[in-house]
Amino acid sequence: MIRSSPDRRVRLRLGACVALAAFAGLTAPAFADFRLCNKTGSRVGVSVGYKEREAWSTEGWWNVSANSCETLLRGPLSARFYYVYAIDYDRGGEWNGKAYMCTREKEFTIRGIEDCLARGYDRSGFFEIDTGEQRSWTVQLTEPGARPAGAPDASPTGASSVPAPRPVPAQPSAAVR
Repeated sequence: MIRSSPDRRVRLRLGACVALAAFAGLTAPAFADFRLCNKTGSRVGVSVGYKEREAWSTEGWWNVSANSCETLLRGPLSARFYYVYAIDYDRGGEWNGKAYMCTREKEFTIRGIEDCLARGYDRSGFFEIDTGEQRSWTVQLTEPGARPAGAPDASPTGASSVPAPRPVPAQPSAAVR
């Protein structure tokens, strides 16, 4: 009979624990992100606005293929309200709202939402997403009149569904939370 030393048994147990932890890390789902799923037949460009500490920022563009999803912000959500502006590249139109923030045509990260035009940026209307202070959220852009089964407009499961764009005339500015 071969006996293993106490040191060898400790190393084997430690090795097994490290291997198990590594395996668990590879298979564990991401628990906190801000994601967008494009449930339309078009390619879309997406920008997002958010408040971090006391400063507003906007970022873009994520190019999201038809019927696919993208993670826009990684990690636990730090605010209750997020803002999205998206453009339908193939059919035209946009998903927009009354919360005006700064954007530009090329990839961007812009600090601040005031005086967009004076600072050389475009001024775009974002729609508001109320995450209810969830740690993770998924926005679903859908075709006109469509709503994925089980995805109400704002659910406690961390999802919201937004219908496809329709041409919308310019609207007056609204306060951003």
